[in-house]
Amino acid sequence: MNRHTLKRRGVVISEGLVVLLLLAPVALAVPAVPPVPPPAEAPTGFANQTNGTISQSQFDLDRAVFEEREEIADGLGPVYNAQACSECHQNPVTGGNSQVTVLRAGRYNGRTYTDRPGGSLIQDRAIDPVLQERVGLLENVQTFRASLNVLGDGYLEAIPDAAFDTIRSSQPATMKGTIIRVPILEAPGTTRVGRFGWKNQHASLISFSSDAYLNEMGITSPLQPAENTSNGQSVAAWDTVADPEDAATITAPFGPDIESFARFMRATMAPARDPNLAQTPDARAGEQVFRQVGCAACHTQAITTAPAGTGFNGGTFIVPEALGNKVIHPFSDLMLHDVGTGDGIVQNGGAISRNMIRTPPLWGLRTRTRLMHDGATVTRLDAILRHDHEARPVVQAFLHLPPPQRDQLLAFLASL
Repeated sequence: MNRHTLKRRGVVISEGLVVLLLLAPVALAVPAVPPVPPPAEAPTGFANQTNGTISQSQFDLDRAVFEEREEIADGLGPVYNAQACSECHQNPVTGGNSQVTVLRAGRYNGRTYTDRPGGSLIQDRAIDPVLQERVGLLENVQTFRASLNVLGDGYLEAIPDAAFDTIRSSQPATMKGTIIRVPILEAPGTTRVGRFGWKNQHASLISFSSDAYLNEMGITSPLQPAENTSNGQSVAAWDTVADPEDAATITAPFGPDIESFARFMRATMAPARDPNLAQTPDARAGEQVFRQVGCAACHTQAITTAPAGTGFNGGTFIVPEALGNKVIHPFSDLMLHDVGTGDGIVQNGGAISRNMIRTPPLWGLRTRTRLMHDGATVTRLDAILRHDHEARPVVQAFLHLPPPQRDQLLAFLASL
């Protein structure tokens, strides 16, 4: 038998095997789907350390931009409130809260709210005394707003919209949060559930950054290229720097400073609890009382962020591994509620939101000396007692507690 015959027979045998294989039942191997890992706890701390979203060196560079002092030559003003982000967000580290408040005013005739000329925000400073803004005689709605903590805001940005519906569905009928959808400035035509600001006026940290840069420092950017007015009057004669002052670049189309601010906030750790107080018997018991009286209905204790790779804000923000599938403890549902302390100002939420305020996250509460949206309350007990309307049943439940349990709840709050 020669090699040619063997080869030919080999072909025949091979073809026969192919036929037999085609006729025989075949069990196809299905690749195993790896199990979805359980959510991990988000890192916490007050140490100016990255949460892993970016390197520590990049974090330090972005923090320096967040702390950078703006000057008139940089485009500061002409009307403004601060010269750096860190003027209002600096306790106990950059990005934390502060004692600083801003002033807002508007007009209400008993039926309709109207912004004052130039908007509700009163800029307290100006580069020329001629431009100084102030509350006018017709502005009968007046309020202060305390500066907010921005530590851990990257995790809040990574919460999927559906989570708000889930939280709301579990709340008592008379305490359901109000969800509003707000524009994403970096993705025109896109909206998302609001979660930043006392009125939930923003849902993205890029949008929040551009808003704050303009309204608090007077620095224009590609997303908000027009200067504010002074009491409704043009400031063009005093504006010596070409707009937008935080001009777009190839690598930073929304403005290099704006993108540094957002990158820094996304990379901050969530505020940490006091490791000693949190383990005391009183604080542990107080956490149970917190739930028992109903505080947790609005001050939600745990929320899980979206999986890494999820796209938000019109695809301009992709949840990184460091922010994805993380359990956070903001002690807030991040929704609007009427608890009797509303400031009367209308922003993105429409008329229904006039007397509503976002549930303030309680993480980092121990670092705050001035409480509630206006900073006018200075003790945790008085903050509880100031709640009303939707929160009235909770306050009543608190007042009916035996004094030792009230003290335990206050001990728990002191540990946050």
